[in-house]
Amino acid sequence: MKNIVVVGAGKIGSTIAEMLSATGDYRVTLVDRSAAQLAASELPAGVATQELDIATTGELEKVLAGKFAVLSAAPFHLTTRIAEAAAATGVHYLDLTEDVVSTRRVKELARDANSAFIPQCGLAPGFISIVANDLASRFDTLESVRMRVGALPQYPSNALNYNLTWSTDGVINEYCEPCEAIVEGELIEVPPLEEREEFSLDGVTYEAFNTSGGLGTLAETLKGKVRTLNYRTIRYPGHAAIMKALLNDLGLRHRRDVLKDIFESALPSTLQDVVIVFVTVSGRRNGRLLQETYANKIYSQRVGNLVRSAIQITTASGICAVLDMLADGSLPSRGFVRQEDIALDAFLANRFGRAYAQHEMASRLAG
Repeated sequence: MKNIVVVGAGKIGSTIAEMLSATGDYRVTLVDRSAAQLAASELPAGVATQELDIATTGELEKVLAGKFAVLSAAPFHLTTRIAEAAAATGVHYLDLTEDVVSTRRVKELARDANSAFIPQCGLAPGFISIVANDLASRFDTLESVRMRVGALPQYPSNALNYNLTWSTDGVINEYCEPCEAIVEGELIEVPPLEEREEFSLDGVTYEAFNTSGGLGTLAETLKGKVRTLNYRTIRYPGHAAIMKALLNDLGLRHRRDVLKDIFESALPSTLQDVVIVFVTVSGRRNGRLLQETYANKIYSQRVGNLVRSAIQITTASGICAVLDMLADGSLPSRGFVRQEDIALDAFLANRFGRAYAQHEMASRLAG
C-alpha cells in the first residue's frame, strides 16, 4: 500500500481522495488549511485528514516525508509551493494546474529531481493532450490539431449559461492569461476570449474561444511539426460576450477577487453537468490529406456513496490514472513527464481511465 498526500479538500481533491482510498491500494491523507472544508468533504473512513497551512515554512515537508507521492488539487497559485516541497523531500509530484508559469517552474524543479514530476494531469490540460497526441501519431505529416473542451451545465438557466462546477480561481485565470497557439508553424501567444467560433454536436450549438493553459506542453512538443495548433474552451453561445464585458469593459480582470466573489455569490454550483471533449486532427498519410476526430461526452454519475459531477469525475480520474501508471512502473520514475508521453490505449485501459472509455459518445473515427 502506497502512502499518498492530496493537497486541497475542494470538489476535486475530495473526489481524488475517495477514489484512491476505495481501491485499497493507497493510504490517503487529505490536507487543507480549512478545518471546515475538511469536515464538509464527506470522506470515507479510510481517508485521514490534516489541517495545515502549506505556506508555513517546513510544515508541508514534514507531512510529505516518507510518502510515495503528493497530488496537488490546490488553487493554481499554490502549485509551485507544493512542487518545491516535493522536490525537497524526494516524493513524486502530480498536479492539475492549467497555469503556464507554474508549470515552467515545475519543469525546472524536475531537472535535478530524484522523483517524477507530472503536471497537468486533469482534463485540459491532461487527457486532451493524450488524445491529441494519439491522433497526431497516426499521420506522416500534420496540418492542424484543434482541441476543444468544456464543462457545462446540462440545464443552463442564467445569462452566462454557466454554473460553477470547478475552481473559480482556475476559470478566471484561464479567461485572463495569454494563450499559446501555433499559427502558420510559429508558436505565438494569442489573447483569451478571442477567435470565437460556433459548432454543433448532437444537435446542440456551442461556442468556443481561446483560453489559457489547455494545451499544456503540447505546443512545445509539436512546434515545428504542425501548421496549426490551438485550444479553445466550449461554452453555450453568449457566454464569451458577457465575460468580455465583465473583464474588459468593467475592468474586472484587474480585480479578480471581486469577480470571484460575484461568481461564487451569484452562480449556483450543480452536479448535473456534462464534459465535452472534441479533438480534430488533419494531416497527410500515404500522400492523402485526411482528418480524424475524437468526440466524447461524460455526464455526472455516482462514485461510491455520492453523486459526483462530470468535471469531478474526469479531472479526478485523470490524475488517479496517471498515479496508478506511475505506481506500476508504466511511467518514468524520475524527471519531467509530459501528458503526451502517456499512451491513450494504456490510459483508457486503466481502472480510473475507464471513466472516459465507458461512454457511448467516445469515437475515434478512421480517416
